Parts: sequence; C-alpha cells; structure tokens
Amino acid sequence: QVQLVESGGGLVQAGGSLRLSCTTSGTIFSFNTMGWYRQALGKQRELVALITPGGSRTYADAVKGRFTISRDNAKNTVYLQMDSLKPEDTAVYYCNAQLPVTPPRDYWGQGTQVTVSS
Repeated sequence: QVQLVESGGGLVQAGGSLRLSCTTSGTIFSFNTMGWYRQALGKQRELVALITPGGSRTYADAVKGRFTISRDNAKNTVYLQMDSLKPEDTAVYYCNAQLPVTPPRDYWGQGTQVTVSS
C-alpha cells in the first residue's frame, strides 16, 4: 500500500520561510517522479514543483527563484523549501508520487495547510 505523509505546514508572515516534507512508503521511492501541488480556496489544484528520479526540476513560474524542491532517496522523502513567502502562496499543499508503471499511476498525500499572513 502506497502512502505519502506530509508535514511542515503552518502559519508564517510574508517574507518568511517554511520547509515541507513528504515521506513515502510502499513504493520504490527512487524510481518515482515526485511533485508538490497546491490548491487555494476556490481554485483548482496547480503544480508547484516536480523532481524526476534523475534530479531534474520543474517549477511553476509563480514560485521560481523562491521555492526549491529536493529529494533524499535514502529517506524516501521529498522536500519543498519555500522562501520569500507571499500571501498568495496560501493554500493546501499536496505531495504527489508518479510511479513508472503502465498504465501510469500516481498517489497523493493528505495535504498540509500553508498560510502566509500579510
């Protein structure tokens, strides 16, 4: 059974930092593309950042230069370092794992709330 457990959300003032963590189990973590998505109230879920098994990174334009995604395969964990936070970053952040199988399958964590006050 694949499980993803996020942690690290909370309340922070604008300009501050948070680091989110997502630990997975039940899968070969190093084979997975891992991602962070977010969903603000009343909006659709959107991609924040992705990291491939080889370490290639993709970021949404809104977070480039402020957020950094990284992974520790030994700990089955993916991180999202969020700096220079803005009120518009307020959302529930979800961890995603894309498994390299046919047909493709992905799994989601339960989400962690990030609130940035102005």
